[in-house]
Amino acid sequence: MTTPLEISFHGVDKSEALEARIQEKFARLHGHFDRITHARVVITSPNRTDARAKMFAVKIDIGMPGQQPIVINSEGDYTDVFIALRDTFSAAQRKLDATAGKMTNTAKRERARRKPAPNGAA
Repeated sequence: MTTPLEISFHGVDKSEALEARIQEKFARLHGHFDRITHARVVITSPNRTDARAKMFAVKIDIGMPGQQPIVINSEGDYTDVFIALRDTFSAAQRKLDATAGKMTNTAKRERARRKPAPNGAA
């Protein structure tokens, strides 16, 4: 089953190179955890009327079964959209690995269900 990936551009011109990079980064994420139910990547550039450089922000929303969606927003202002993608996808990978580890770590779940030994038992 293929995971649907939505890519949106707000205030940024659509680019095939940018879409290809997002597809490549998402394929890496999907390789780490293949139970992703949906993903959405939004690239925005806030409206600025002054002469400053164009800034980019990236937001990634990843859905997983039985979990709250993982939402990652780029930290800081980026003048290069590819650097913003790199940093945001690496943060998403760390968050996804941590969440997937909690989902698949049966030893910790079993430890929570164990009952303490009765008094006198060794």
